[in-house]
Amino acid sequence: MSDTHVIEQVIASPDQDAVDGQTTYCVGCGSCAYLDPAFRIAKSVDGCYSVSVNGQVRDWSAVERVCPFAASTNEDELGKELFSSQTGVQHNQYLGYFLNTYVGYVQADGWRSRGSSGGLVSWTAAKMLEDGLVDAVIHAKDGPDPEHMYTIQISHTVDELQTGAKSKYYPVEMTEALDYVREHEGRYLFVGIPCFVKAVRLLRREDPILNERIKYCIGLVCGHLKSDYFAKAEAWESGVPLDKIARVDFRHKTPGSPASDYAVEVRRTDGGQPVIKRTAELSVTNWGLGYFKYNACDYCDDVLAETADVTFGDAWIPKYVSDGEGCNVIIVRNQDVLNLFERHMDELVLHDSNADEVYQSQAGGFRHRRQGLAYRLHVHEKRGEWTPTKRVKPSLEGISEQRQIIYAMRTTLKNESFVAFREAVDAGNFDVFIKHMRPYEREYRHTSIPFQKRVLHKCKKIIKQCLQIIKHR
Repeated sequence: MSDTHVIEQVIASPDQDAVDGQTTYCVGCGSCAYLDPAFRIAKSVDGCYSVSVNGQVRDWSAVERVCPFAASTNEDELGKELFSSQTGVQHNQYLGYFLNTYVGYVQADGWRSRGSSGGLVSWTAAKMLEDGLVDAVIHAKDGPDPEHMYTIQISHTVDELQTGAKSKYYPVEMTEALDYVREHEGRYLFVGIPCFVKAVRLLRREDPILNERIKYCIGLVCGHLKSDYFAKAEAWESGVPLDKIARVDFRHKTPGSPASDYAVEVRRTDGGQPVIKRTAELSVTNWGLGYFKYNACDYCDDVLAETADVTFGDAWIPKYVSDGEGCNVIIVRNQDVLNLFERHMDELVLHDSNADEVYQSQAGGFRHRRQGLAYRLHVHEKRGEWTPTKRVKPSLEGISEQRQIIYAMRTTLKNESFVAFREAVDAGNFDVFIKHMRPYEREYRHTSIPFQKRVLHKCKKIIKQCLQIIKHR
């Protein structure tokens, strides 16, 4: 392998902390495969999309310029190029460039009930279609089969668009959709997670056709991208056998519950009744544990899709999270989006927000992707291992020993989850996964809970046991 091609290191250099599997720094977006047919994209043994090189590469430099993990152009530079010339623009180290921030929801036509939170992603895309800003939307929709539950497709009407509502915690790639854009004239809106939006922005710099046709990008706040093991594990633990899983709705709302207390709905291939299970009852749904996470996600420092014209996420803010219907946190970076909101304000409920409140809605994610990333980069640098160049620099400054252990344990949890799931599949028993992960999860919780809280919990447990003994004497 040549040391001169960064893209080779992205797609073929394993993270040395990984256990078996095919762990690389590739997020499987497909930007390289769109630009050059020598790059082939497919799902790995771990249920993650990744790329391999099969043939003569036409232009290594061009391919590297469109890869979100190989490109030398970072989110700050892209954001400045895209948004900095607008009147009233602000810049923040976490939000990037922005014009305004809100928390809110759509109050018209059932958009909120059909969405994961406030309904604003699909509503905004629909209004862009209706107002003639775009002719079609590129977004994730129901896929053709259980091994491709969701794929990136094109919607030309509001009815088509509505079939893609709600968050999909599922691996996708965008080569076929971008090929369609290349072959069909029109103005397009792209909807995706931060690294995919960045890849689209980089592709527009290289490809005049995409530059002309993709007019806007909607970004989705991202904790991390999941392998398809996640969907399979949720369904399997909910009681649906692996060979009977048709599709998983990851954000089934539960009436009367807080926004954070949602469920999954699993549809079956045998026509049986869908299974609904609260995520709190499942072992794989704690986002902080990072089960089945793409390795690349631990080397990304963009939580809020800083290169998107507008970003939407869940408003995980105390004064809004109790509303079970859900609210969106909103970061607007393009005046066209502000104008669209103003034209249709009668359909919206928007509360002014600020950068601090937006940060707090994703505080845990920022700690992991900024401070935690500095730690991970330091570990690799000390071992002499290559990593993608990020805005965050390798460092242990300000990171306590406890936090270092927590970040190290998260890497272990991520990697072991893939091993455990493969073991469970081989055994035909999901309990094998739970048993494998239990000691790692126990150690992580022991590390992450402060000593005083552990002592208090232990004392309460002892008192409870003593009271039980007294009661039965």
